Amino acid sequence: MLRIYCRNNGETKEFPKGVTLREIYDGFALEMPYGVLAARVNNVTEGLALRIYRHKDVEFIDITSNDGMRMYVRSLTFIFMKAMNEMFPGETVRFENAISKGYYCRMDQPVTEEQVDAVRVRMKEIIAGDIPFNRVECHTQDAIEIFERMGRIDKVRLLETYGRLYTSYYELDGYVDSYYNGLVPSTGYIGLFDIEKFADGVLLRVPNKERPTELEDKIPQDKLQELFEERLQWHQKMGVETIGDFNKGVHAGYGVDLVNVSEALQERRLSQIADMVHERGARVVLIAGPSSSGKTTFSKRLSVQLLACGLKPYAISLDDYFVNRTETPRKPDGDYDFESIHSIDLPYFNDSLTRILAGEEVELPYYNFVKGEREYKGNTLKLAPQMVLVIEGTHALNPMLTAQVDDKEKFRIYVSALTSIKLDYHNYISTSDSRLLRRMLRDSKYRGYSAIETISRWPDVRKGEEEWIFPYQENADVMFNSSLFYELAVFKSQAEQLLRTVPENIKEYSEAQRLLHFLDYIVPLQDDELPPTSVVREFLGGSSFKY
Repeated sequence: MLRIYCRNNGETKEFPKGVTLREIYDGFALEMPYGVLAARVNNVTEGLALRIYRHKDVEFIDITSNDGMRMYVRSLTFIFMKAMNEMFPGETVRFENAISKGYYCRMDQPVTEEQVDAVRVRMKEIIAGDIPFNRVECHTQDAIEIFERMGRIDKVRLLETYGRLYTSYYELDGYVDSYYNGLVPSTGYIGLFDIEKFADGVLLRVPNKERPTELEDKIPQDKLQELFEERLQWHQKMGVETIGDFNKGVHAGYGVDLVNVSEALQERRLSQIADMVHERGARVVLIAGPSSSGKTTFSKRLSVQLLACGLKPYAISLDDYFVNRTETPRKPDGDYDFESIHSIDLPYFNDSLTRILAGEEVELPYYNFVKGEREYKGNTLKLAPQMVLVIEGTHALNPMLTAQVDDKEKFRIYVSALTSIKLDYHNYISTSDSRLLRRMLRDSKYRGYSAIETISRWPDVRKGEEEWIFPYQENADVMFNSSLFYELAVFKSQAEQLLRTVPENIKEYSEAQRLLHFLDYIVPLQDDELPPTSVVREFLGGSSFKY
């Protein structure tokens, strides 16, 4: 008999060897209001069909957890792909990106409203059938042969470069697919969803994690979608849409070429944005974006391009306009809320900026973070001809920040690391995961934080972004994707070392193992050939810029 400790209720019970997690859940008679989807077994997230043969700690999770929502979306995606395969046999369906609080998928040919309606009906039939997802573990070569027969070259390329003897795939009522983390036991576990026509494809809509009985509100993100489309076109031109494509290129000796082309494309875009600023005649450039998006490097590289246009960029830090520490707003738990826009002295900042633009000489503040107070050291600024103020910060696109400045004076830029390369056509890499890896490397190198600390703080960072950054991203005049499709390959070695320091006996271990699992599919690249001005240097070190 096995001893299973359940963290949900603090009880320990005995079960026979080989019991499934679902049977353990029933044995504890737990009642989760939104139903159970998965479990953390010794702090590793597993599907409920897993059989247990040793003593374990178990915590059951639902859709309100990040891991539960990921499993729900993967399982729903499988159902969608099966229905699409039945409707459009032989067509390649691509899971492109997360957008408008949903997931955008498309084929090479556009779909009609009638076709989308038919797919929705079929998905509901599959869900009503409560069909099991069957996991099959096999030699990697056997899986390669299966996907070759299906014409799934994206999966073949990934598995050929995987380097592991065994792998697994899933079968659903005769349809085979692979997902690189667990699924729910059967289709009946999927409840609320919808699909609708979106651009040339389909938007897969999912429940709100905090309010699982409601779908996520669809948010217009036209500019963001254009940015994804632009990067997708770059990838298609280069023949590198997936990690399998990238790995093949590295193995063939083209790693340096992939780095150089990726950097050149990004520099070209920076030059275009500088030309836009010059043509507009804007005197204030506002740069915003979420954590670890590379805003700082972007602002420095843009300043170089502005100089090349004959302009004189002058950087102003929003950090110097924080209110005194004692006046900082607080969260419900009493901690300081440094993510809030009200942590900035908005009236003072607007007044200073208005006076500068009016031609006055203004003394600039310096924020003493040790004392938590604003100070002055005699540093003044008077706007000179051809001078452009470059203001970079979390709240730069929030209208409250520059409410007193005429829109004609502003040029607004949103920067984010929008990962566009996918593991394969049905498994995309989350933009949030890429930024988390960036932040973890930077925290370790420059701030002395461990991987545990970065992972534990990340949910609060994401919450602040949802409240203070993402709602204003569509205010941008232009968006810039700071993601480089090779960056995960150069992050891999250092990231894996940090993630392996997270011990099994803490909750952050689950996230560390998930990240390690997807990094396992990526062939590493050394950072020797990276230019010193690359945005990646902001996180790896070796930049020619001073931060």
